[in-house]
Formats: sequence, C-alpha cells, structure tokens
Amino acid sequence: MEIDQNTLWIVLAVIVVAIFIFVSYVKAPPSFAYIISGIWKEPKVLIGTGGFRIPFFQRLDRVYLGQITVDIKTEESVPTNDFINVDVDAVAKVQVLPDKDGTRLAAKNFLNMTPEEIAAQLQDSLQGNMREIIGTLDLRSLNTDRDGFSDQVMMKATPDMAKLGIFIISCNIQNVTDREGLIKDLGADNTARIKKDAAINRAVAERDVKIEVSKADKASNDARVDADTAIAIKNNELALKRAALKKEADTAQADADAAYAIQQQEQQKTINIKTVEAEIEKTKREQVLSREQIEIKQNQLAAEVEKKADADKYKVEIDAAADLEQRKRVAEAQKYEAEQRALAQNAESDATRYRLEQEAAGIKAKGEAEAYAIQKKGEAEALAMDKKAEAYKKYNNAAVMQMMIEVLPQVVENVAKPISSIKDVSIYSGDGNGISALSGNVPVAIKQAFDVLKSATGVDMADIMRAGTIDAKVNRNINLNDEARDAIDGMTGKKQ
Repeated sequence: MEIDQNTLWIVLAVIVVAIFIFVSYVKAPPSFAYIISGIWKEPKVLIGTGGFRIPFFQRLDRVYLGQITVDIKTEESVPTNDFINVDVDAVAKVQVLPDKDGTRLAAKNFLNMTPEEIAAQLQDSLQGNMREIIGTLDLRSLNTDRDGFSDQVMMKATPDMAKLGIFIISCNIQNVTDREGLIKDLGADNTARIKKDAAINRAVAERDVKIEVSKADKASNDARVDADTAIAIKNNELALKRAALKKEADTAQADADAAYAIQQQEQQKTINIKTVEAEIEKTKREQVLSREQIEIKQNQLAAEVEKKADADKYKVEIDAAADLEQRKRVAEAQKYEAEQRALAQNAESDATRYRLEQEAAGIKAKGEAEAYAIQKKGEAEALAMDKKAEAYKKYNNAAVMQMMIEVLPQVVENVAKPISSIKDVSIYSGDGNGISALSGNVPVAIKQAFDVLKSATGVDMADIMRAGTIDAKVNRNINLNDEARDAIDGMTGKKQ
C-alpha cells in the first residue's frame, strides 16, 4: 500500500511540532545551578552550561551559587572558659560548593531559596558552633587572639556546613563585649601593670645608665689626659712641620700668584680682543641689517609712491576726460546759444540800425547846435579873458594888492583859529605876563605873514594899511613905494 506524499509531509510536520512542544532547551548562568529531574533516577545538574528539558515530564529547579553573608550573634550571653559571660558579634561569608555533588546536597536543603532565606537557615547552626568555641576559651584569649578564635569557629562549623553542601569562605569577629565591664577592667589592670613594669624598667635603666656614665667619665678622663699629652706633643711637631710647609707653601703660592696674574692678564687680553671682535662683528651685522631695512623701506615707499602716482594719474585722466567731455558739451551748448543769439541780434540789429540812423540824424542836428553855442560861448569867454588880462595889465601890482587885501581877513582868521580852539591852558611865566604873551603872539604871527608876503611879492602890507589911516589921508604923512602907491590909486580910483 502506497502512502500519499502529502500525507507524509503532514505526518512529519506533526512530529516536528510535537518535538518542539515536548522538548525545551535551557542554559544555566554562572550564579545559579539548574537541576533537571523527573525521568532519570539522579537529577541532572547544569552549572554555566545548557541542556534539554522535556516539558511536563521533567522539572527545572534553581540553587543560588553566589556569596552569602550570614550575621552571627549570640542572642544571650555565653560563659567563657573562666566563667565570664560575653556577647560576641561575628560575620561569616559562605557559598554553595561549586560542584555537582555539593549542589545536589544544597538542593536537598536550599532548593529555589533566595540568599536571605539560605542565610537564615544557616544562622542557627553557625551560632551553635561559635557558642561551643567560646566555652573553650578564656576572656583574654577572646580579645587578644581573635584570628585564632575565628579559625576555630570555621574548623568547628566546616563539617556541619559540608553536610549541607555549604563552603565557609571566611569568618570575622566584629565585637566582643561583657555586661559587667570586666574587659574594660582587664584593660585597666593591664595598663597599670604595664605602667608599673615600665617604671621599674625605667628606674633600673637609669641606674645602669648612671653607673655606666661614671665608668665612662673615668675612662674618658684618663683617656682625655693621655690624649691631651699626646696631642700637645703632636701639636708641637705639627707646628714645626706646619711652619716648614707654610714656608714652602708661601713660596709656591707666590709663584702660583705670579703665574696666575700673568695668565689672568693673558686671558683678559684675549677676552678684550674677542670682545672687540664681537662688537665689530655686531656692528657689521647691524649695518647690514640697517641697510636691508632701509632698502626694504625704500622699496615699500617706492611701491606706495608708484601706486599712488598710478592712482593719481588714473584719476587725472578720468577727470580730464570728464572735464573734456563736459567742456565739449558746454561748447556745443554755447555754440548753439551763440547761433540763436546771433540770429536774434541780426533781427534786432536791423531794427536798431534804423532807430540809430534816425537818432543820429537828430543828434547831428543837436550837436551842430550845441557846437555853435559852445563856439559862441568860448568866443565870449575868450573876449572876457582878454578884457580881464588887459585890466590886470593896466592895474599891474594894484590888482595883486587887491587880491591880497581880500584874503587878509582869512589869513588873520587862520592864525587866530588855533588859539580859539584851546579850552583849558595853564601858563607858567616868571614875569607874570603869561596871558598877554599868548595874546601878543597873534600880531607877531600876522607881521610874520606880512613879512613873508613882502619877501615873495615886494608889497609891504604895513605901508598899505597905514595909507588908509586918517593921518595919511589928512596930513599925507606916509611914505609909499611905487607899487603900493599904484595899488592904492587903483583901489581909490585916483592919483596921488
């Protein structure tokens, strides 16, 4: 009978699904041990490895493998070997044995328990072991040898813990106390005994020191005397040898000083030469550097000047081109305006020419009239001048005298004007004639004017003035020169 292929694939799929349902793979972490039990007689232990578990047929349990802290305290006072009740506080670090046998033992007692639950289960057993060890020790041993005490607790508790699959890592005694204060008194007794022993030892030591110091002082004194004697002898010998050595040393020192001085002079000379050479070399370098700096500065200045010149040249060219263009435009505008003005002026000049022609005709006629009038006026003035010249010629010096007499009042007025302008004046005169002297200057000034006139013209104004007096008219008591007589005759209109 043949099986259908589709049916075969369905059967295989069902088998695979069944296997995945009934078979489960698990992996244990390092801090836990997985215990698979149910089918086999001995449970399977997985520590840090994986394995298969058949669901519903096998059970999976866990055991904690990490470190567990157990606090061990004596809840009641425990008597020591010397019958002193004490209270002890200790801490133990335990762990499940990291092998399959130890894990199987721990699984029987601590399966699926937390670290706190395991510590609570172990606390009673460890307390009992510690109480047994306390009963075997005295109070002094508990306080002075706590390491030995904790080691004994571990040795006592290890067999019991091994039966449970537990390994004790460490056990530390934290505190040991007693309610009667005996530990404190024991400490005080020890302190007093230690102080007593120390005082006795100190006294014995001081006594021994003093004895030894006395012996040492005696031996030291004897040795010092012997030493002083030997020292004196040796000092004497040393002084003699020192004197001889000093003499040799002084001689050698003098030679060395002379040689040193010569060497120092030579070195100083070399130093001076090197210093001068260094200064010369420094000066040369500074000169070279200065020249290079000057060249650099000159190049910079030349570049700046050239750059500025190029910029100025470009600006001038641009300005010149702009100015030329502007001037061209202005010239064209002016040319256009001039052409327009020329056209206007041509039209205006035609009208003006006609008007000027008419005005010229009128001006010509007027000018001819004015010229005729001017001609006639000039002829009249010339005739008048001829008449006046003939009159002056006729009168001769009398006319001149006439004019001088006419201006005489002005002369007197101008002479007196400076005096009239004086407001306040103080005159100091030894003869008491200050005011009269000031007023007397007026005739003096007039006489000086007459004298100047006489020197310039030959006319004596004093004679002319005397000619007009009553005495001159009645008695004819006057001497006149010919010029004065002619002037008077001219003014009076008759001869003498």
